[in-house]
Order: sequence, then C-alpha cells, then structure tokens
Amino acid sequence: MKNSKTIFLASIALTFMVCTSITAQENAPKFGIKGGVNFSNLYTDNVDDENVLTGFNIGLFAKLPISNSFAIQPEIYYSGKGAEVIYDNTLASGTARFKLNYIEVPVMLVANISKNFNIQAGPYVSYLINGKTTNESNDGSFNFEDNIDVNDFNRIDAGLAAGLGLDLGMISLGVRYNYGLVKVGKEKNYFGTNYTFPDAKNSVLSFYAAISFN
Repeated sequence: MKNSKTIFLASIALTFMVCTSITAQENAPKFGIKGGVNFSNLYTDNVDDENVLTGFNIGLFAKLPISNSFAIQPEIYYSGKGAEVIYDNTLASGTARFKLNYIEVPVMLVANISKNFNIQAGPYVSYLINGKTTNESNDGSFNFEDNIDVNDFNRIDAGLAAGLGLDLGMISLGVRYNYGLVKVGKEKNYFGTNYTFPDAKNSVLSFYAAISFN
C-alpha cells in the first residue's frame, strides 16, 4: 500500500514539474476542465463473456506547447471504470459486476496535424479510490459481493492511452482509448486454491468535451 501511494504521488509531482518547466515557452499554455462518458471493460482470456459498463470522467487539464506542432498535456481527473463479467470456472459460475473509481493522471504528447485536429498518445497512472462488486452466482458456491471488497483490488492501475482531438477555440472534443497494463485483482487463496479475480486489465473508451479558461 505504501509503495502504491508513493508511485501515485510521484506521478502527480512529475505532472506539475512538467507544467512548471514548459510554461516558459513562447506559446501560451491552456488550462481548463474536461469531462465525458466512459465505456469500460476488462480484457482477459479467462472469462466467457464481457459486457461494457458505462461511467463518466471529469477533471482538469493543461495543454503546454513545446513548439507549433507539439504540446504536452498533463491531466488529473476522476474516472469510472469496470465491467460486467460472466464467468464459469472451478470456483463458481455466474455474473459479477465491478464498478471501480480512480483518480487518473495521464501525460499526453499532442501532435497538431492541422490547426484544429490533433492526435494524442502517452502513459497514464491511476489510483483506485473506491470500488463496488455485485454478484449473481448460478450455483451459490461463491459470492463475490460478500467476499471481495476494495482491498482485493490493486490500488494502482497504469497503462497506455491514445486518442484524437478537435480544437474549436475554447472548446475541444475528443475520443481516447486507455489500455491497462496492470491486473485489476490481487492474488488470493480460497480453500487452498490460489486465484486472481478479476484476472483482467482495464480497457476504457472515452468521449469527452473540454473548455479552456484562456
């Protein structure tokens, strides 16, 4: 837990260090708010089916030009992730729904293809602030709702993000995909059997709108 918090705080500190170092550039930086809708899922080879869960994201961003063609865009926002998973394994079968809420810090490299259109790519790191599990087991042998809570999930999520943006003056519109590289669940032991559930990683497609203050 201590290492997870250290990584998360270090990521935030790095974001603000980048902001401070780049604001000295001639091109004026932009600061603003952004928010939108998430369509999230968990990707894994060990479940029969996965269903998209709808959530939302909202937070702050800074767009810091490093040239006429490129900018660094650090952000910090709340992001709802998760999935509804139909499972069938040696422990149980049924349906589990995971709602996982993160504070997310991406640092995107923005390449301006034209005056109004850009592409974005970069890493992100997230810290799990809370999570909820609901469960419907077909055989009643294991109830994830009663046996799994927020402490059974990895607090840190990290991965890669890429997307497209459209700048219309003070308003921007965009779409972004986040590909998680960290398993959502921690390894546990149940009656002598080690398992990780959900043995999967986050996958999120986001649509957003942003408004700059300057």
